[in-house]
Amino acid sequence: MSVSNPTLITFVIYIAAMVLIGLMAYRSTNNLSDYILGGRSLGSVVTALSAGASDMSGWLLMGLPGAIYMSGLSESWIAIGLIVGAYLNWLFVAGRLRVQTEHNGDALTLPDYFSSRFEDKSGLLRIISAVVILVFFTIYCASGIVAGARLFESTFGMSYETALWAGAAATIAYTFVGGFLAVSWTDTVQATLMIFALILTPIIVLLATGGIDTTFLAIEAKNPDNFNMLKNTSFIGIISLMGWGLGYFGQPHILARFMAADSVKSIANARRISMTWMILCLGGTVAVGFFGIAYFSAHPEVAGPVNENHERVFIELAKLLFNPWIAGVLLSAILAAVMSTLSCQLLVCSSALTEDFYKTFLRKNASQVELVWVGRAMVLLVALIAIAMAANPNNRVLGLVSYAWAGFGAAFGPVVLISVIWKQMTRNGALAGILVGAITVIVWKHFELLGLYEIIPGFIFASLAIYIVSKLGAPTAGMIERFDAAEKDYNLNK
Repeated sequence: MSVSNPTLITFVIYIAAMVLIGLMAYRSTNNLSDYILGGRSLGSVVTALSAGASDMSGWLLMGLPGAIYMSGLSESWIAIGLIVGAYLNWLFVAGRLRVQTEHNGDALTLPDYFSSRFEDKSGLLRIISAVVILVFFTIYCASGIVAGARLFESTFGMSYETALWAGAAATIAYTFVGGFLAVSWTDTVQATLMIFALILTPIIVLLATGGIDTTFLAIEAKNPDNFNMLKNTSFIGIISLMGWGLGYFGQPHILARFMAADSVKSIANARRISMTWMILCLGGTVAVGFFGIAYFSAHPEVAGPVNENHERVFIELAKLLFNPWIAGVLLSAILAAVMSTLSCQLLVCSSALTEDFYKTFLRKNASQVELVWVGRAMVLLVALIAIAMAANPNNRVLGLVSYAWAGFGAAFGPVVLISVIWKQMTRNGALAGILVGAITVIVWKHFELLGLYEIIPGFIFASLAIYIVSKLGAPTAGMIERFDAAEKDYNLNK
């Protein structure tokens, strides 16, 4: 590996820039609220782009283009489901969650919000939800570290062990130092890099394959079914892919962006920016995989790496069609996608350990400086556990990502959604929703019932459990009063 390798130099400059942003954020981090939620100071642009970047991991530039390259447009249902789910999350949850968390004890984390919203004196809601976050997100973090290691391994010919630490080190550094502000500011840069890569690449591929008509003819010649959105699909299959959109209501790292917005007024503008970014990115992702079919049909002599591993379609197109310096920038977009999601997950785990365990049960009177440093220590602890889990390149961590997405979506999604729109929801209803959602996902996944993605039955059964159990009791006067005050605040400011 040459030190003058343009891709390597680009990566080093990019990583140095992210760490520099972390150091800048360090100067604005004075207390735990700053470290966990950036002092609720995010404007609409940063809220929008950091929500998008924290959501879209390495699968946006590797997994989805690879699936489209292999199977054609029938794999694009997941993109449609994600767009619908993200829009509904912005519309119904974002603004309301922002005011509800403020009116319920100025909650900094989801477990904190659940505990205050439902006046849970036992601590059971806080503990169960914090444990769910830690279990699923440590797996999520490990998958992000594996994806980063794979990128470094394939781009620079490193050993897997070296690539593992190289890929994780920079993300850990800026998250450790700068906390939420560093994560959000770097996410904004990373989101910009991702959209640049996903708009530019398909345009250049189109030009390289002779324009739109020639490209489409080549794709059809390869297999006419590439254009068929119903190829090898069933009603259950389409519903399962679309069902990914339900996961948005329960993802703690995305919901944290809503909680951190500077005001409800920022949310509407953030929604427009975020949805535009998301539609362009997902459209570009589908186009990269789809146009890649035509390019590699016309150039079979360079198709070997893609035929061996279809998830390399974006990487190979970037290397083949661009100047090495531009290719380095485009490949940095994959690193950006991995780093943006991993940093958010590390911070949410750190928040759960610091706010929901250390501060609540061990050191109720801890100073703000102490809590910030405990938060930093927890980032390191979770990162080291995730690296240990990712150490075996043949483990099944990456396969668990859809499982973790379903787990969060079913356990937290209905609780979050219903808690911000229905004042009659009770503490026991919330507990029932979390438990029924999580258990349904585990059981459904184990038995693979009907071939249906487990998030769908999990979400439905959790919602029913919340409604039925809440109807068996009644919320307290304080819960009703705070809900009404938050709803009034939301309606006045939206």
